[in-house]
Amino acid sequence: MEDIFHWIRKGDAIKVRMWLDDTEHDMNQGDDHQFSPLHWAAKGGHTKIVEMLMSRGARVHTTNMGDDTPLHLAAAFGNRDILLMFLRNKADVNFVNEHGNTALHYACFGNYPAIAEDLVEFGGLVNIENKYHETPLEKCQGNLDKRLHEQAATNGQDLRKKHEFRDQSWLGLKTRSRDPTLSRHKGININELYLHTKISQTPTGETWRGKWQGNEIAAKILGIRECTPRISRDFNEEYPKLRIFSHPNVMPVIGCCNSPPNLVVISQYIPIGSLFQVLHEQVGNSQSQAVVVDSMQALQFAHDVAKGMAFLHSLDRQMPRFHLNSKHVMIDCVAENELTARINMADAKFSFQEKGKNYHPQWMAPEALAKSPKAINVKAADMWSFAVLLWELSAREIPFAELSPMEAGMKVATEGLRIEISPGISNHMAKFIRICMNEDSGKRPSFEQVQPILDKMRK
Repeated sequence: MEDIFHWIRKGDAIKVRMWLDDTEHDMNQGDDHQFSPLHWAAKGGHTKIVEMLMSRGARVHTTNMGDDTPLHLAAAFGNRDILLMFLRNKADVNFVNEHGNTALHYACFGNYPAIAEDLVEFGGLVNIENKYHETPLEKCQGNLDKRLHEQAATNGQDLRKKHEFRDQSWLGLKTRSRDPTLSRHKGININELYLHTKISQTPTGETWRGKWQGNEIAAKILGIRECTPRISRDFNEEYPKLRIFSHPNVMPVIGCCNSPPNLVVISQYIPIGSLFQVLHEQVGNSQSQAVVVDSMQALQFAHDVAKGMAFLHSLDRQMPRFHLNSKHVMIDCVAENELTARINMADAKFSFQEKGKNYHPQWMAPEALAKSPKAINVKAADMWSFAVLLWELSAREIPFAELSPMEAGMKVATEGLRIEISPGISNHMAKFIRICMNEDSGKRPSFEQVQPILDKMRK
């Protein structure tokens, strides 16, 4: 069968690009052996396809069933340009597979001197042992071992002791390629769901943790008074638009159950939880307690949100309305010590859900609270919400915490209530927040425009 893996093995960049342009396709899915598209492109030496996948957000840390990352395959098959691309994108140079081999083991065994030297230059350890007590130096041919030994010593590596192999698979640090089942199923039989723990109860519905076909899921049972045939039909038309697998900062709806009286939206279960939980509700969540959000991490989360929102704004199609706030942004662990913020499409509002009701008005633009939906510049309103989120990340406070949501919404819309920028927030961030929440919606920047600013603030 011709599929994405077949096209990548052939090096057909045009077919790959067409496949990636469909937002329902998951570029981080794995084949039967959990090889991702990036694995196959790295193995085949298809540099343009690797560039394409990386630009769309393919995960450089993803592993196959043997715990090989794309970096392992680039090293094993002598594809230096691709290997350097991975290293510059923070690939873990000393990541070990199930045999304890690093990319440097494979470069030495395959006799690729330039690649081996690149790996050592990026911190590759020459004295790290695999499962069989072999170091990369012991796999070298000719005088490569002497050259790498000298290079490592010059770079400050301690060559007096060997780094013994330690099996860490039980720690759950591997980032497997995603099960392709997740992007292939739209309609899911409600009887296939095993829901065991209620996560939250909100006015829009109940969210449960559960399993479906062996995958950890979060299932949101929509709170609707009556599931009429028209609502069931609208649900079928709208939910596929939320299956956006093609951006790393957008968390897709995997599928849905249309089983009146129940309408269920299914997404990936994220143990850490939402940005709101990480910032404000760490007491009861051991996963979110472990997340330390310093100023650099806060800027990274803001940049992630900006990228995700810019992508949503670029889509040329009508979709259920997504209201940006910290409760609708999930914090995902994509690799050891690497977190990313992802826009949760399961929190989008369907057309048949209570119209005119806003459950998180503290983050909403005044015009979005005062005008009819058709009269609102949605992109500008989202930028106001982003400004409130920036303030929240900086102040570590809930906007208008002393007021009920209804009171806050009324005062923002009719009495000019605004967040107060405290002296503890840096001058640069304070100015940035004010720019993003300009009272004139036409003068607010776009999400594309704020990304370079966030980049500079992170440096």
